[in-house]
Amino acid sequence: MSMGSFRLRVTLEVIALYSTGRCQYVRVCLLVDVHEEDCASCAAVFNFQCFVFNYNTFSSRYITSTGEMPVCLLVSEDDAHKPIQLHHQQSVTLGRGPETKIKDKKCSRDQVELRADCNRGFITVKQLGVNPTIVDDVVVGKGNQVTIKPGQRLYMVNQQYPYTVKFTEDTSTPRSAADLRKPAKRAHQMSSEGNGEKIKSPANKTSTSHTDHNRMSDDSPPAKKTQPSGSEKSESAGHWSQGLKVSMQDPKMQVYKDDRVVVIKDKYPKARYHWLVLPWDSISSLKVLRSEHIELLKHMQRVGDQMVQQCPDAHKLSFRLGYHAIPSMSHVHLHVISQDFDSPCLKNKKHWNSFTTDYFVNSQDVIAMLEHDGKVTVKEGTSELLKLPLRCHLCHKEQPTIPKLKEHLKTHLPS
Repeated sequence: MSMGSFRLRVTLEVIALYSTGRCQYVRVCLLVDVHEEDCASCAAVFNFQCFVFNYNTFSSRYITSTGEMPVCLLVSEDDAHKPIQLHHQQSVTLGRGPETKIKDKKCSRDQVELRADCNRGFITVKQLGVNPTIVDDVVVGKGNQVTIKPGQRLYMVNQQYPYTVKFTEDTSTPRSAADLRKPAKRAHQMSSEGNGEKIKSPANKTSTSHTDHNRMSDDSPPAKKTQPSGSEKSESAGHWSQGLKVSMQDPKMQVYKDDRVVVIKDKYPKARYHWLVLPWDSISSLKVLRSEHIELLKHMQRVGDQMVQQCPDAHKLSFRLGYHAIPSMSHVHLHVISQDFDSPCLKNKKHWNSFTTDYFVNSQDVIAMLEHDGKVTVKEGTSELLKLPLRCHLCHKEQPTIPKLKEHLKTHLPS
């Protein structure tokens, strides 16, 4: 190919397409053969997105049509303050303070550490504070980190103070959240479409990594985080909160399946019998459930009842079927759990209170909320239930420690 005073051969490989709010960016690998005597670098423009190629280092990066890297903005959905600009690969610590206008003392002054990758279109969120930071109803956990992309929601603490992330080529002063939500007037704007992950019927392959389905605290180390690469597998790949999506595909974990649901053994059971009923459809949490899901939840209830009926100890143990109000794992799952709580995996107060207080919502109550209100409402302050004193769920006697509680529970076990 001849272009004036130099010649070059360009091979394009489309690696990923992802949405960043006002624009969609295509990551392209440029393999360029340039005659050194002709030129040392070249530039190529595709649509309105420009990529710069450096002949000496063979590296590329995204720039906008104005010649700048996309700008990352953390936007308060409550319009509590102007969007906060996050600079590329620079760590920013946020929490209670004048920048966020948060005065809630349950939010640490250093609640989260954020690092934006403006090239790839996501930010890394690391929880620093004691109280839970949540991304799309999944608790991050102190010391853990996850990634968040446009379309996901970050709750600074206790499912309060919601934020979204925006990537834009507008380098002017950040506007309000309401302004950012308005459609852009640019003639060449590309639409932003969410890439909802759809889980299909189970694949015949065995998982090689197992993660805790009910982690309410850091009692076992999370899986190592893998860096997103611009494809679907980058969505929190390797993070323990995504473990259910792996386990439900594992034939060794499955005990029942049909065309709508699968039942797996809980990897870390909190009682003698502890199963999880999961829909094949990708449903992230209780908060996204609507009236059209009622029949699915009723089917999950029937399958759970069937598991209890087939249990060899059903005649002497009682069971509960229900959901955690604020689950630690992504993907709706119905717990079917015996009430003996005789398990070495039940280790701390959060484990106990997540199954024996109103934090555990009965399956029938969830169905009733959908039938009456068309949605599931989680009461404010629900996360505080995990901090309640240890009390026996049968006689309500308070116990000072988990070992003492377990000794006490033995007095209630059937002979």
